[in-house]
Amino acid sequence: MSSVNLVAREVAVKIVFYGPGLSGKTTTLRKVYETVRPAHRGEMMSIATEGDRTLFFDFLPVKVERVNDCTVRLALYTVPGQVFYNATRKLVLQGADGVVFVADSQPEMMDANRESLANLEENLLEQGVRMERFPLVFQWNKRDIAKALSVAELRAALNPRNVPDFETEAISGLGVLDALKAITRLVIQDLRAKRIVPPLRPATPAIPSLGGPKASGGGGLEAQLSQLAGRTPAVTAPAAATAPAPAAVARPSRSMPAIGAQPQVQVAPPIAPPALTGQRPLGPASALAPSDLFDHARAAEGAFASGEYETCVQACLDAARRGLAFVGEGPLGAQAHLLHVDGGDLLKLQTLAARSSNRVDDAAFALYVLMQIFSRLHAAGLPAPTTE
Repeated sequence: MSSVNLVAREVAVKIVFYGPGLSGKTTTLRKVYETVRPAHRGEMMSIATEGDRTLFFDFLPVKVERVNDCTVRLALYTVPGQVFYNATRKLVLQGADGVVFVADSQPEMMDANRESLANLEENLLEQGVRMERFPLVFQWNKRDIAKALSVAELRAALNPRNVPDFETEAISGLGVLDALKAITRLVIQDLRAKRIVPPLRPATPAIPSLGGPKASGGGGLEAQLSQLAGRTPAVTAPAAATAPAPAAVARPSRSMPAIGAQPQVQVAPPIAPPALTGQRPLGPASALAPSDLFDHARAAEGAFASGEYETCVQACLDAARRGLAFVGEGPLGAQAHLLHVDGGDLLKLQTLAARSSNRVDDAAFALYVLMQIFSRLHAAGLPAPTTE
């Protein structure tokens, strides 16, 4: 889902937190949300069942380091832990640039960890992605529990490739940002290898800043995330353009080697256009929407965010009908069948739209159906690009 917005000077990447139910995915995301200063975070959307399990998605955009003169915006998602919701897992995972696998350290959860990891590999393969070539880090969560398995046991069972892994306690936040830093580095390195984002420029002299005689020349992602959290970074690189200073990591279970040999280059941030200030970030539906339906998806998400659930359901049904019309003329059911959209879901959406009032779970379901339609349209190559 990575994209480059030259107008906003942003590189948007998608990171998904995967793992079994109740392993701590949503708690991790909430801790990131609490840690990041309000000026640098977007709106968090969370849909949960009575058991406090994520049913659809959490979505949290966070601005982090710069790639040359572009800001990196992270869109953080979680998937539902239960296998029953695998269709939703697939939708949320679609277009992901990296995954943080949140494993439960309790012995009785090892089978669930293995099942969820195998499910991740299967769902990635359906997208034509091999997990061994995909940015991935592990969180060994719930390390504060006395009966937790040793890190060596968890690595042997779940991490044979020795990708970066971290001991975490999602409730306290210990190790959570370290895992986020690691997956962000891996994703940026992967995007550079794919030439989606430009490579690092040659080192340039430090640029004076308003805060002092010299701009900070190092720290990179470490410094940026520390600043987002309102903390002073633990390590500051020297001003001389020699070797980059190693990033400080709070308490990972293993020392992670620095990714890439090039020094971090700090460039004076451009002045953002006033029109972009306070702009609502993309939600999951608008991120999947074809350009012709982008405004409709944004309207539905805006209604959801403001608690206007009836308006959200109606907007989703209207966008769904417009999306299905790209398949061709005919009854709505026939269009859904041709696009391989679940007819039962579409019928339920129509039923919800006919009600006089709707709840939050009704609106969340409507957004899910809309995301499903957008995903099927994308897979079918619809709408066809216009030619001059």
